[in-house]
Amino acid sequence: MPSAPCDRGAGHASAGAARADALFASALQRSDRPSPGQVRQAIAAAAARYGASGCAARVAQAFGEHPETAAIRMRWARTAVAGVFGAARPELARVA
Repeated sequence: MPSAPCDRGAGHASAGAARADALFASALQRSDRPSPGQVRQAIAAAAARYGASGCAARVAQAFGEHPETAAIRMRWARTAVAGVFGAARPELARVA
């Protein structure tokens, strides 16, 4: 699968962070209990639709407007990305 704009990261520390931003910005929900393929598709769709800076902007907006729910969604996104793509440091995928 070719890398999507969010996979390359514009100013992101890692591809994992960019993927988490894209998953966060996607329409996919934790309650959907998505398969790895659905996670990959959601990341690719959000990356294509919003681009790297658009994904990051959506994350920032959510944290500004609803930090309590945004934190929960980002924990899920990071954990899902680590589960699908692996994590160099898995403990970073789970934010307390």
